[in-house]
Amino acid sequence: MPAATALLVIDMQNTTVAMAHRAAETVAAIAGLSERARAAGVLVVTVRQRDADMVPGTQGWEVVPELAPREGEPVVDKTTPDSFLDTDLDAILTARGVTEVIVTGFATEICVDTTARQALSRGYDLVVVADGHTTSVRTGADTDLVPADRSIAQYNAVYRAIGWPGRRIRVRAAAEVDFGAPEGARDVRPA
Repeated sequence: MPAATALLVIDMQNTTVAMAHRAAETVAAIAGLSERARAAGVLVVTVRQRDADMVPGTQGWEVVPELAPREGEPVVDKTTPDSFLDTDLDAILTARGVTEVIVTGFATEICVDTTARQALSRGYDLVVVADGHTTSVRTGADTDLVPADRSIAQYNAVYRAIGWPGRRIRVRAAAEVDFGAPEGARDVRPA
């Protein structure tokens, strides 16, 4: 059975994008990928964080305009870093026969990583978009955090090396994700 793919756009909301490292570049990469996914008939799922800083209905909670979901596309609201925990994400994907998720969004080492690993644990193959995830801008007070570029590079390297029995894991630049190639021939260029 050929793989059915879904693109996950995680927490690309006004509040998070305002604090994101390389925000414009990341939004542009995800926007281009989203348009190509839609044109190929690939499901795009928008995931939104809800917490004390991002209250539904407020400007900060809204998804940035460039990545706003289209009418009829699923939107998943979450309250933890795990996009699957206490949400209907798995049911949405299962109902559509999805076997592979393409992960993008904010923040690399929190919600993106947690969701990617949970997807693997739930049986999905995984594509991490190397230039489609980001983390917060680092300030002088963030002495315990790895610089943002290094954090993103580190997580890309982890997903290039990580093994997960029975799962296919790839890291690709947004421009290298090929929605039109037949299964087995997709995403063959190293990233």
